[in-house]
Amino acid sequence: MKSRSSVIWNVAVLVTLLGPVFSSAQEAEYQWVNPLPAEAHPRLSHGTFRSASMGVDVGFVIYLPRGYEDQENAQRRYPVVYHLHGGLRGTEIRSIGMTTYFDQAIESGLVPPRIYVFVNGGPHSHYDYGGFLAETAFVKELIPHIDGNYRTIAARSGRSIEGFSAGGRGTARIAFAYPELFCAATPMAGGHQHEKLVSEDRAMESNSAIPIPRDYNSWDRASQYAARESASELDILVVVGSEDMNYESNMAWMDHLASLGIPFESRIVPGVGHNMRGVFSQIGDEIIRFPEGCFQQAVVAQQPDDRVRASGRRSRSRWAWSTRPAECWYCVADETLLRRWGRGDD
Repeated sequence: MKSRSSVIWNVAVLVTLLGPVFSSAQEAEYQWVNPLPAEAHPRLSHGTFRSASMGVDVGFVIYLPRGYEDQENAQRRYPVVYHLHGGLRGTEIRSIGMTTYFDQAIESGLVPPRIYVFVNGGPHSHYDYGGFLAETAFVKELIPHIDGNYRTIAARSGRSIEGFSAGGRGTARIAFAYPELFCAATPMAGGHQHEKLVSEDRAMESNSAIPIPRDYNSWDRASQYAARESASELDILVVVGSEDMNYESNMAWMDHLASLGIPFESRIVPGVGHNMRGVFSQIGDEIIRFPEGCFQQAVVAQQPDDRVRASGRRSRSRWAWSTRPAECWYCVADETLLRRWGRGDD
């Protein structure tokens, strides 16, 4: 496990290194549209939408499962997972290598067919910051574009959000700010220590003179979500490797969620550092299956299909888990590595 001193050292190193990365010149050169490489997975395609908020075209990559274009499925609608890349400066093609895991899960029958969308998080990944409105472009422009141009289940019960590292931070911030848009969220290996510094008004995302607003972080947005009596309920899975540089900050952030009474599940992946492929090589099936609980409700409601497997998800009130059913096929096998929080199940 990472010690607190090593985490502090990592923060100091990152602060030192990240300053020059986000120079004004580099921001000006940022490319919102990036073509697919020739070796990209054959089920991926690239698209763009016009961002009215920024006045630019923004790229995205979309995975359509086998059978999507078949005439027999012309009336079928699909749930969507929005994948947020890591890296404080990334693009829509940064994480497309993960498609292999997603496609294998669908092809093997582990989960029913679904769509994946790889989001461009901008030069300050997934923030609205310094004139780059990545969060706004995603939430208010990309999602409506996808729903308007593809056969999606255009409801929160048909949408999930996930991300790793900076994408894990973005997943947390966005899911808690817009729970009416997503039924499930999987923040993985997020650097919540950086978000904590923002909360304490002691950090900026770059060497820019423009500070991040103090409440624009994964800690305060969780608090704001918990305080909203009418907030839509989220299924949340927090994932981090036991050797990840962000391990301790994830543990502290989960304690924060618990203190707020926000139910969630977590997986600590033994022996894995800050490596998304390392995480997926061990528990990728569990991560991929996680949103199926809420997806099943949407799929069954919109198009009954005997091939859709019963989810066995827990029913729960806003603040408490009910007893885990024996038929819960998606659940984590190793209970010692699963932390379940929420009033009534502390």
